[in-house]
Amino acid sequence: MPNSSSISEFLLLALADTRQLQLLHFWLLLGIYLAALLGNGLISTAVACDHRLHTPMYFFLLNLALLDLGCISTTLPKAMANALWHTRHISYAGCAAQVFFFLFFISAEYSLLTVMSYDRYVAICKPLHYGALVGSRACAIMAAAAWGTGVLNSLLHTASTFSLPLCQGNAVDQFFCEIPQILKLSCSDSFLREIWLLGVSASLSSGCFAFILFSYVQIFRAVLRMPSEQGRHKAFSTCLPHLAVVSLFLITASVANLRPPSLSFQTLDLTMAVLYSVEPSTLNPLIYSMRNQELKDAVGKMIAWAHFSRDKLLICLCK
Repeated sequence: MPNSSSISEFLLLALADTRQLQLLHFWLLLGIYLAALLGNGLISTAVACDHRLHTPMYFFLLNLALLDLGCISTTLPKAMANALWHTRHISYAGCAAQVFFFLFFISAEYSLLTVMSYDRYVAICKPLHYGALVGSRACAIMAAAAWGTGVLNSLLHTASTFSLPLCQGNAVDQFFCEIPQILKLSCSDSFLREIWLLGVSASLSSGCFAFILFSYVQIFRAVLRMPSEQGRHKAFSTCLPHLAVVSLFLITASVANLRPPSLSFQTLDLTMAVLYSVEPSTLNPLIYSMRNQELKDAVGKMIAWAHFSRDKLLICLCK
């Protein structure tokens, strides 16, 4: 049996057995990746360039878009390359980096979603104190705390996982390196330290979930007490997209990681991994832009300006 010191690379799970299906998966993943890049890129650029969107809510949305870009860029490019070049290999260092960055972006995104629920809670339940509680300094501190939490959580888990002796080969039953699959390669009883860390993370995640749930109970109570139908509609238009993103994130992650071992088999594991690693990053821009007229106006203005600049450049070149 090889141990961790003798492993120089891992073998990832192939998405398909035949060459035709591998190429089909490549084009499908490429389409999903480009859609995620386009959606999150448009939101990031619109928020950064439009001064009307320089508010706490859109500042956090900019951070969310950047985290989504990082998350999907950690897993899909390697999967696309393996499908295109008909290979399964990933280096030991590459696998460790993939685990670190994926866990970092996922952890930071969950922390940021918790911060965003606090922002909506203060905006709707304590509007007179919004400027004092969620000022520019407070926004920067909360965003930095979310990113820092991701770094710390990812560093602890990655160091703990890759310090374990690996005695069960180097074949990872997933299309990217993730901790549960790496733990399956470890020696018996040597992964208890990582299980303890996972328990601590689960406790912190439960605390964040409880805070989000409490925030939205208070938000809906406040919204239903509003006398103006227009006020209720505006409040719901800013809260429902965030609630949808939180629900999508929690449902996919929970189904992927909390299902009983009896329901764990290769096809289901692969499907769940695609859902929680790819789907949120792709759908988040669509969810946030559906009910947000300010964001749609900013993106439309940016696209119109890009078309105008291109036409003006073409006219100059023709002259």
